[in-house]
Amino acid sequence: MENRGTEIHVEDDRARAGSTPHIVRYVLIASLVLAIVALSAIWITGAIGSADDTGGIADSEQVAQEQVAQE
Repeated sequence: MENRGTEIHVEDDRARAGSTPHIVRYVLIASLVLAIVALSAIWITGAIGSADDTGGIADSEQVAQEQVAQE
């Protein structure tokens, strides 16, 4: 600890009452990777399990045919 006028300067480890091993950084990286993998797995299995004639143009054509049939 060092006094400079009215200021008191303390070493980082002493002020924090311990060391900082940066473990939080690794936990955040690991959880981000796990979240990406989980969401990708859900998206991919959903795409594999869905019928081929759903989505995009196929849905638009189906809606157009239903509207024509109602008229």
